[in-house]
Amino acid sequence: MSPKNPAEKKPVLHPRNRHQGRYDFAQMIKASPELGAFVIINPYGKESIDFANPAAVKAFNRALLQQFYGVRGWDIPPAYLCPPVPGRADYLHYLADLLGASHDGVIPRGPRVRGLDIGVGANCIYPLIGQHDYGWQFVGADIDPQSLASAAAILKANPTVAAAVELRQQADPAHIFQGLIGSQERFDFTLCNPPFHASLDEARSGSQRKWKNLGKLDPSRKLPELNFGGQSNELHCEGGELAFISRMADESAAFAEQVFCFSTLVSKISNVALLQQRLQQIGAGDIRVVDMAQGQKQSRFVAWTFLDKNQRRAWRKARWA
Repeated sequence: MSPKNPAEKKPVLHPRNRHQGRYDFAQMIKASPELGAFVIINPYGKESIDFANPAAVKAFNRALLQQFYGVRGWDIPPAYLCPPVPGRADYLHYLADLLGASHDGVIPRGPRVRGLDIGVGANCIYPLIGQHDYGWQFVGADIDPQSLASAAAILKANPTVAAAVELRQQADPAHIFQGLIGSQERFDFTLCNPPFHASLDEARSGSQRKWKNLGKLDPSRKLPELNFGGQSNELHCEGGELAFISRMADESAAFAEQVFCFSTLVSKISNVALLQQRLQQIGAGDIRVVDMAQGQKQSRFVAWTFLDKNQRRAWRKARWA
């Protein structure tokens, strides 16, 4: 992995992110006509959409995925998590940089590179972007059968991606990697967007704070409780984000020689140091905190490995050469 944090001094979208600057709504509507019904003029006189409207957000995502990634027929069931595409793309691009920094600066591409998406969700967003931009293969895992059914429907509509993605159900919600990774399997990376909250009430409170901070909390208007939707397993778990990522860290040690690079988004900055401490305690090395920014939103992921330099060199030679 990288001797330096590849995100340092880059408070904007990753340079390879396709979502730079303002969107060309005319082109997006041409590719996805249904978006036209949701376009508004914002207070600055620019075309936008009403991000308080879940139907508008879903139509916007569908148009983005079709225009920039060639994805057809993207849809998710009502009330499922509708992810912000630019931010999800950033995670993949910075993760690619980490892999490249361990490969003489050359990002490994193509079907020999295999990733494990923990919580692929109904939206299947990481495999869609990662396969298009890097040609990677993915295993997408989830505990929710309906999420997997939705992801399967998206893949069925996109045969090229479907050939590179396998979906698996995690049968035991108490585990993350256990029962999912086979004894002979190898993954070049894992990634995850963990549940942020400890309860649904906490998730609702967080959404309301977001609207208030954006100046959108209008008492005369009924706003959605959760602007990007989400099922309970997508939004919260017992103990919240810290409990989930701590369990992920602990389980990762059992697969130390089967995964080149583990990673997870960390929503709450206060959880980063606690995760780093946990990883150090269980013997992980080369722990990286990669900062990202999408507009005013600050985000980050933590990546780690258990492989020493010689093991990483052998891995690269065997899998990426």
